[in-house]
Amino acid sequence: MKNLIQSVSIIVASVLFSSCGDQLELRPPQNVDQEIALSSDANIKRVLIGAYAELRTVQLYGGRIQLYAELLGANNEIRWEGTFNAPREVYNKSIFTNNSFITDTWLAAYKTINIANNILSVIDTVDEEDQDRVRGEALFIRGVLYFELVRYFALPYSAGNTASNLGVPIVLDPTTEISEKDYVSRNTVEEVYQQVLADLTLAESLLPPTNGVFAKNYVASAMLSRVYLQMERFGDARDAANRSIISATETGKSLVTSGFMNVFNNDADTSEDLFSIQVNTQDGDNNLHLFYSTPDEGARGGDITILQSHIDLYEAGDQRRNQFSIRADDFRTDKWRQQFKNVKVIRLAEMYLTRAEANFREGTAIGATPLDDINLIRARVSLPVKTTLTLDEILTERKLELAHEGHIIHDVKRTKGAIRDNINAAISYPYDDPKMVFPIPQREMDNNENLIQNSGYAG
Repeated sequence: MKNLIQSVSIIVASVLFSSCGDQLELRPPQNVDQEIALSSDANIKRVLIGAYAELRTVQLYGGRIQLYAELLGANNEIRWEGTFNAPREVYNKSIFTNNSFITDTWLAAYKTINIANNILSVIDTVDEEDQDRVRGEALFIRGVLYFELVRYFALPYSAGNTASNLGVPIVLDPTTEISEKDYVSRNTVEEVYQQVLADLTLAESLLPPTNGVFAKNYVASAMLSRVYLQMERFGDARDAANRSIISATETGKSLVTSGFMNVFNNDADTSEDLFSIQVNTQDGDNNLHLFYSTPDEGARGGDITILQSHIDLYEAGDQRRNQFSIRADDFRTDKWRQQFKNVKVIRLAEMYLTRAEANFREGTAIGATPLDDINLIRARVSLPVKTTLTLDEILTERKLELAHEGHIIHDVKRTKGAIRDNINAAISYPYDDPKMVFPIPQREMDNNENLIQNSGYAG
């Protein structure tokens, strides 16, 4: 399809590390001729850095992928007060096919996938000792983006009929020139999920346990646990989360125990961060700060308000309740309070919560008992230990721990829940409602007659 693949230039960026090796600075990317960009080991590695640079843009993990989940899953617990129409459409579940935010996310995802495809097509040019790592990183980037695309632009896996429900187009070959073969059709939900599993599984086997701020084996297994959880393959989700915990903790990762809010608003990764978007004053964007924070911290006018109905969900004494403060005349979350701070994509706490839930559902105790994992999370935020546990309690713990980080709508969909309308609480949207699915961008529909639009949208 023309617009899906028209951005085929290869992005090259130089990378510099601080003396500690944990802060990434990306110089401005530039477009270069493909044959030059892919002609040597050094150039291919620069192209790989370019793929990460795309992954960290605001259209992707720089904020909007996470923002969409919270706006779709608002449930009368947060309120969008901003003037931007594109996120308001998501919040109101009344999305136009030309929504600029959603269109830009689609285009950015496929642009980055195409960079990954280009890297994979010339992997033999990479120095032999680095081939596995470079291949693993490219596969990881491609896999996570197809996962995010299918979660937003298709009915959830939990809706069933995965062999017939339409997902998104799978493009695995690099695209440099537009031809008829590039006007692709949508693959099924099942086909997309299987591609995601294939990419991430191979990536996990190829990636090392240490790799600076880039993808590592435990990052791939962490993302696999998300995929399996979405598919309701709880045994596999448990095992992937357990592998991630083991590998991450063996390399020094651990929960931050000096106070829950010390996990957030950091210049560099904490011991708890498994994968995050590096942001500094010279480079990188934090769109969550832009919309969640307030003008006194360099953000907009306080676009997202936290409502009392959400704050009341926290137990008395829960440190996580301390994240809410009155700023710009309303409650805000301080998770994204400060500018130029890293954006969390995966935290170790999520892996303990996933392992607890999956073990509970399977009646197992792989790695730890569900009670032990949940009490580990609760102890960190000064809550008393539990002696018994229910599935609802596990899901509540997950919701409160990961609130405002881009999880809620995906958990609602996989557990077959519903979201209340933000204006009329008597109206609710079930997990498989067409309004909970993004439209295929109109510019793609206009340029590719092989595409079929999602239910509820014209085109």
